[in-house]
Amino acid sequence: MADSTTTASSAPRRGAAGVDRIAAAFASARSEGRSALMPYLMGGFPDDAGAVAVAQSYADAGADLIELGVPFSDPLADGPVIHAAATAALTQGATMDSALEACAAIGGRVPVVAMIYANMVLAGGGPDAIASRFAEAGAAGAIVPDLPREEAAAVREALGARGLALVPLVAPTTPPERRRAIAAEAEGFVYLVSTLGVTGEREALPEELTALVAATREESPVPVAVGFGISTAEQAAAVGALADGVIIGSRLVRELAEGATLADGLAAVRAFLGDVRRALASEG
Repeated sequence: MADSTTTASSAPRRGAAGVDRIAAAFASARSEGRSALMPYLMGGFPDDAGAVAVAQSYADAGADLIELGVPFSDPLADGPVIHAAATAALTQGATMDSALEACAAIGGRVPVVAMIYANMVLAGGGPDAIASRFAEAGAAGAIVPDLPREEAAAVREALGARGLALVPLVAPTTPPERRRAIAAEAEGFVYLVSTLGVTGEREALPEELTALVAATREESPVPVAVGFGISTAEQAAAVGALADGVIIGSRLVRELAEGATLADGLAAVRAFLGDVRRALASEG
């Protein structure tokens, strides 16, 4: 893994600004010679208490950061596995506040970055209201995948006033000039989408990923984490050799959904994350 430009060296600590906790998490992983591991969980899935148990299992398995999806009825960036989990959570009555219970339960151990769609920001009272709710829940930052850079100022300022990062995304289709502009003003980390399409497991990673990660890391003052399509420990290790962080979602949500019981699902995700951590350490 190439050197990161992040300079923080301490472990994440309760009460620290979210941007500092994110930086510290990446720096801690880098000090161990590996990329940071960031598993995704769907808030309210399989239910509210189950989501808290998932978050705790992720931390126990060695997650450096956690991405927390807030369930939404039209998750345009998500594939069928995560979409189904969101639908199940909403059917059981999950709300933004109940989804954030997982953040409140684990945010003192591991930085949590909430993923929310722009419609939910508007329906939830606007940027200031959402930023306050995230801060109160102990989140370190937020991802709004359908919020264009040109319309992000109010959300960025509201989060920044509370020490939280607005994490931007870049994709293979992002023009180089636009990518440079996004990377230059990035906070927390840059979420690099590895492939075209929605979230989901892929058999192979795209050949052009190496060049895209290298270019984005060169342009960004903060770490670059890669998500979408990473579904095996071997793929995670390959991405970890290129990037500062590895984000895994659909594989974990599928393991939970396929478990005969919650305990079975948790055992499966812990085993898989253990394999990923070992693969990242070996590659590093």
